[in-house]
Amino acid sequence: MRRIAIVGVLCFGAALAADNLKGLRGPSPLNEEPKAPRMATVENFDVKRGRAYTSQPPTIPHAIDRYEITRNVNFCMYCHSRVRNEEFGAPMVSATHFMDRDANFLAEISPRRYFCTQCHVVQTDARPPVSNTFTDVYELVEREQRASDPPAPAAKDKKE
Repeated sequence: MRRIAIVGVLCFGAALAADNLKGLRGPSPLNEEPKAPRMATVENFDVKRGRAYTSQPPTIPHAIDRYEITRNVNFCMYCHSRVRNEEFGAPMVSATHFMDRDANFLAEISPRRYFCTQCHVVQTDARPPVSNTFTDVYELVEREQRASDPPAPAAKDKKE
């Protein structure tokens, strides 16, 4: 009897909690299709953004809507290749893009790095769908150092 009461209380609590859940689909019931959110606008400012973590691929600071990236053509490399990057003022792709899986350097971009948008994304004005509490590792180290450093001695007032 006691088990049934506990299960009943848990089910009732879960039902109350489920009413308050919003999730990524918003307040729409599961049996209804919610309205699609607005498409994010590409920020076409040609301004580089900082990176949140080591080895993060840089984001693309311009629109790429009509860029063709197929196995035969890579429009990104028109500006970002070793030959043309200075002419267009574009950063050259990293030297790692010219390495094969055995770390041997190649004359052309490696086939495994050829499809730029598998790692790099355009910058948009999209809001994160959920809150983000990401903290950079350097900020964590600084906090820890500040917490462990002894406080500076207070200056003593001199009476004359």
